[in-house]
Amino acid sequence: MKTILKVALLVTSLSAMSITNAADFNVKITNLTNGIWYTPFLVAAHPDGTSLFEAGQPASANLQAMAEGGDISGLVADLQGLGATIAENPANGMLPPAMSADVDLNTDGTTNVLLSIVAMLLPTNDAFAGLNSVNIPTEPGTYVFDVPAYDAGTEANDELVTGGGAPGAAGIPGDPGGLTGTGGTGAAAADANMNVHIHRNTLGDTDANAGISDLDSTVHRWLNPVVRVVVTVR
Repeated sequence: MKTILKVALLVTSLSAMSITNAADFNVKITNLTNGIWYTPFLVAAHPDGTSLFEAGQPASANLQAMAEGGDISGLVADLQGLGATIAENPANGMLPPAMSADVDLNTDGTTNVLLSIVAMLLPTNDAFAGLNSVNIPTEPGTYVFDVPAYDAGTEANDELVTGGGAPGAAGIPGDPGGLTGTGGTGAAAADANMNVHIHRNTLGDTDANAGISDLDSTVHRWLNPVVRVVVTVR
């Protein structure tokens, strides 16, 4: 009888935990910048004790691929291995300045209690917006998270638009806004901090045909936060 009672209590406890962790919610992502576009976002609810990145630690190969070229497929595979609840590309393409995209997620019946969101900033070498493993609220309501830009620490911020984007290939893939210049000599060498860290921002210049950078300092600079995430729990 004691054993049966213990099992019953355990089942009740696990059921209560499942109900507590269950969440049906909407995630709205807004681009807060003036001249930065975002590659397709990855939105994921995942288990406690897991993360897509950690500030102060080296970027994984899959994080590097996202931060340098916008490729989220490796991170998606990592998350699938964790049984995560995943939403890819809620904007159905790139997210322009001042625009928003949203997606619904439901973690009912899972152990996915943390929310992470990442996407590359364009035009940059390896900057990405990162909401990193925040607890998903379970009480109905609206919750706002302001998200900074991180530097993956994997590529020099030369600020040269070369069409690059593959890991290990220097340069910026391009500017979806079409506002970059040419003829830059290179804004910066490799970072002294080669771990994931808060991005120091675009330097840029105002010379469209020369200077140190192909980026326009009057257009492409930003201040944190660069993204606002609004989570609405129903």
